[in-house]
Formats: sequence, structure tokens, C-alpha cells
Amino acid sequence: MQTAERAVENGVRITPLTASIGASVHGIDLAAIDADTFAVIKQAFLDHCMLTFPGQNIEDDALLSFSKLWGEVMATPMLTYMEGFPGVLEVRNRGKALTPTEYWHPDSAYLERPPVISILAAQQLPETGGDTMFCNQYLAYETLSDGMKAMLEGLRGKFTAAIMAKRTGHVGDVPYTYHPIVRTHPDTGRRALFLSGPDTVPSLENMSAAESRPILDYLYTHSPKPDRSYRHQWRPGDVVMWDNRCTMHYAVHDHGDAVRIMHRVTIAGERPA
Repeated sequence: MQTAERAVENGVRITPLTASIGASVHGIDLAAIDADTFAVIKQAFLDHCMLTFPGQNIEDDALLSFSKLWGEVMATPMLTYMEGFPGVLEVRNRGKALTPTEYWHPDSAYLERPPVISILAAQQLPETGGDTMFCNQYLAYETLSDGMKAMLEGLRGKFTAAIMAKRTGHVGDVPYTYHPIVRTHPDTGRRALFLSGPDTVPSLENMSAAESRPILDYLYTHSPKPDRSYRHQWRPGDVVMWDNRCTMHYAVHDHGDAVRIMHRVTIAGERPA
């Protein structure tokens, strides 16, 4: 991962947010991206796991166009998208009791092909609070002992939609699938821990919940250490994107009933391997 500011010929400036995760991108308009600029952004994304684009104030049609540069825009089951903008989800503050994202997680990991990229554009922000935290799951894996890495080899977790089903009032069986707890990023070749909270990963394959819980709890606690995390304080017009294959994120609900509206797009990808 690059740890120094990098300027390129076409005026794009990329500044790391921490030494372990994240970079801020300046000097571009996301509504007008040419091939050379996209190549620079893509490399920065792979280098830093998540990017911030300050002051974009991007419209939904331009947000969709930018998102489609990264792949297939997807719709997540049980969610309702904005009329006229298929793939754009409006995320509103529904109160702390109803928030489905106040825990460390990758997005919609219960799907066979979970989102590989999530893109969030700020619309209305509270005066204070409402930050989003991110952690580097490459480093979470790489800092494990050799013994733990060997034990996790080939191990799969049960990823469920329990939180989403509760939040949306879903009736019937709760969707789930099995994914490797350690996945290999198809673009970088690096390995990363892939997991989520206890409600969404209740057990490991071929193990009971009681047997699984100590392992999963250790990995979950180990992942978001401060030295491999970044806390984003949102500003008007911000666009933030992250790689669900090598990060987890946590939406902090510390803004009470204040209005907080985001527009989100997710990109479909491969089955984790």
C-alpha cells in the first residue's frame, strides 16, 4: 500500500488517509471521468481499499454512470430502490433501534454473489455525528499467527440475512449461504478475512454454534483494531466507495433523530473464493 501523496499528470491528487487504509481523491469530477482518469482511480482503490471524493455533490444519474464503470449495478433482495434510478438506494435515519448497519460488516454477504463495491453519496447530513468507520481486512488476516491461518484454511462461515430480514419485516425462511472465512482478492491476489457480526455469521460450516462462537468472536474482535481502521467524518457532497472484499465498515448512529440521507449503489461481483 502506498503511504505518500501521489500526483499524476492529469491533475488527480491522491492523499492517504492513514498508513493502513483509505485515500482522498482530489482534482476530478466524478460526473466526467475519462479512461485515463478511471485507471488512476482504480489503481488507487486497489492500493487503499476505500476512497473518499470530497465535494462532488453528484446527481443520481451521474452517480449511476460512475458506478457502472466498476461493473454491474445490483439490487439487493428485500430492499426498495428509488423510482427512476434503478440501483440507487436511499438510506435514511430510521432511529437507532431500527438501524441495520451499526456493527462491523461487509454489505449483503449472505448473497451468493455479494456486492464487491459499495458507493455512498451524501445528500443530507446531521450537524454532528453520523460517521462511518472502515477497517482493513487484509491486515486483519496478515497479522494472524501461522497456526490460526492454517486452521482457517478452507473453513466456511454461514452468512445469513437475519438483520436485514428483521429490519424489512421479511416473512419466511431467512436467506443464507456459505462463504470462505478467508478469501483471495481476484485483482490483488492478497488474502483477507471475510466475516461479519454474530447475528449474520452465527456458525462455521460443519460446526455447532457453540463450537464456532469462540473462533468467530476472536476474529471479529481482532479485525477492526485502531491501527488498521479509519473513521470518516462526512461533509456535504462527499462520495465514498469501499471494497467489500477486503474491508468491513460500521455506520455509527450517534446523531439521534437528526436527518441523515445517503444514496447508495452496490456493484455485483464474483462468488468469494
